[in-house]
Amino acid sequence: MTLQTLERESNGCKTVLPLDVLTPDEPRPVLLMNTIWANRSQVHDDLTTVSALRDFLGVPVDQDDLKAFRALRQALRDLAGVLTGDTRAVAQNRDLERAVAEVNRAAKSARQWPQLAVRDGELLRDKESEGSPADRERASIAAEAVELFTGEGRVLLRACYAPGCVLYFVKDHSRREWCSPSCGNRVRAARHYRRNRGGSPGPNGFS
Repeated sequence: MTLQTLERESNGCKTVLPLDVLTPDEPRPVLLMNTIWANRSQVHDDLTTVSALRDFLGVPVDQDDLKAFRALRQALRDLAGVLTGDTRAVAQNRDLERAVAEVNRAAKSARQWPQLAVRDGELLRDKESEGSPADRERASIAAEAVELFTGEGRVLLRACYAPGCVLYFVKDHSRREWCSPSCGNRVRAARHYRRNRGGSPGPNGFS
């Protein structure tokens, strides 16, 4: 998967930051979910064109692949919303049954099986698969999502409640509360602003 960039606004100026910096080391299902993001003005979608999906995956894709990955992304966001009890406006109107069916459909889009290989006289585990490169990527991300949503790490999945954020993240450190340092900074700035106005900060630093 290639490095993609997101545009953010800071102090009235636009900057472009790599997604892997804003949400470091996230699992691929979370990276796919986070192609929907927000700045101060609106929610943005990074997967609106075939070329954008190709840049995200690093493999050849077509219009049907774009439709399939957008459907998978929505399913993953719906499931993440349920698991995290996400109360943000962007996470409402979830369809759990449709989301489960979509992830299962994606997981079956390319069959994979283990194989033995011999290299320099040593037995190694390899794998083969059927389907296009895009189908294999979709099946792989869906399989990782099944593990993420049902494995022991599911309790670490979080919705980021920084002001205006719509991203998800895996809490990989006990002190991590936000998807990225920039979101943490926004929360602290909001708290500081409210204190200076004589009010008390609401949950997560905003009302």
